[in-house]
Amino acid sequence: MDNSKPTDIQSSEKVLIIGLNTGQEDYEYSMVELAELAQANNMEVVDRLDQTLERPNAATYFGKGKVEELRNLAAAVTASTIIANDELSPSQLANLTKETGVHVIDRTALILEIFATRAKTKEAKIQVQIAQLQYQLPRLQTADNVRLDQQTGGGSGFTNRGAGETKLEMDRRVVTKQIGHLRRELARIDREEQVKRAQRDKSGIPTAALVGYTNAGKSTLMNQLVSRFGLEEDKQVFTKDMLFATLDTSVRQLNFPGNKRCLLSDTVGFVSKLPTKLVEAFRSTLTEAANADLLVQVIDYSDPHYKEMMKTTQTTLRQIGIENIPMLYVFNKADKTSNDFPTMEGDHQIIISAKDDQSVNALMKTIQGFLFKDYVTTTMLIPFDKGQVVSYLNEHGNIIETKYEAGGTRLKLELPQKDASRYQNYIVE
Repeated sequence: MDNSKPTDIQSSEKVLIIGLNTGQEDYEYSMVELAELAQANNMEVVDRLDQTLERPNAATYFGKGKVEELRNLAAAVTASTIIANDELSPSQLANLTKETGVHVIDRTALILEIFATRAKTKEAKIQVQIAQLQYQLPRLQTADNVRLDQQTGGGSGFTNRGAGETKLEMDRRVVTKQIGHLRRELARIDREEQVKRAQRDKSGIPTAALVGYTNAGKSTLMNQLVSRFGLEEDKQVFTKDMLFATLDTSVRQLNFPGNKRCLLSDTVGFVSKLPTKLVEAFRSTLTEAANADLLVQVIDYSDPHYKEMMKTTQTTLRQIGIENIPMLYVFNKADKTSNDFPTMEGDHQIIISAKDDQSVNALMKTIQGFLFKDYVTTTMLIPFDKGQVVSYLNEHGNIIETKYEAGGTRLKLELPQKDASRYQNYIVE
């Protein structure tokens, strides 16, 4: 008998999610998303509690009466953890834990847990570690004070408080030193990545970067393009129907019809209220998007909150300084809607399904139109002793026709305007 399913259910941690509605437009959506984040972290959401207030209670997040209701509800549903929809202060975390008798974490801590689990490459692991330590640093005092209260038992407080403060200072020094060490290591890795990016830039190959909300289908779309147009079809990226399935930036070279090559990168997905420290830590990973010639924003068109997702993506891109780059909006998962696909909506929007062959081809043509709009068609006559020029043009251009004449090799071809200018002496028509 297969007991895997019951075991998985038993291993899931029972959690209660809570949120404070202060009048924000996207409150309901943010709570739905919080539940999805918990599920992505192998947690079972057993209930939810909301309160409407103008502002959070400085000491306990919820008001006094609501905290009592929270304590009773947590006991009734046997929740082992309470997850708040906002980032809580160290005192709010400590007070809520004390008042409810249940472990309390906030949205930031939950996202950091997910990222720590999903990080695969050394760079991603270091980025998450830095963000975790920065989150923990101001919260060290709370943890030490709890230990101090347990140790003193009400006796000779002055001496023990001094010892606690000394330990707190030591802990802070250790954490600060760890952060510094990790930042230096991250900077070393980033320098190596900069060399690789410089080599790619030198090649003159145009680049596009997939950006957007987590689980919008970016990796699935990338795999479809790689399988059809990739130089190495087996280089697929990891996909799974869950939030933050992958954190690593992947770069693949594509060869579109007409010998038009480009680089396509798949970046980490976004989510609302993405912790600032985490955005800062992943800034180097998102450099691929910052240096792209085209941003391809993938949107889950089947999600009723897709407009909020688009807004979050735009906000996050601005946070990391990515602006003034052409954007193509790809409304994905149209097969789950009543919309026709593939269809173009103006020059910058396309409705598709990543699972549909015609959609993938339509998207390819649209991306190609953006990246290769400066291509020109011309005819050149290259002397036979300039074989290296013919080799270069064969590699970087789309040869339409080749003829061998007395004066040399006649090529009718498509090529970037910069190359046409570079070899303008050979142009004959």
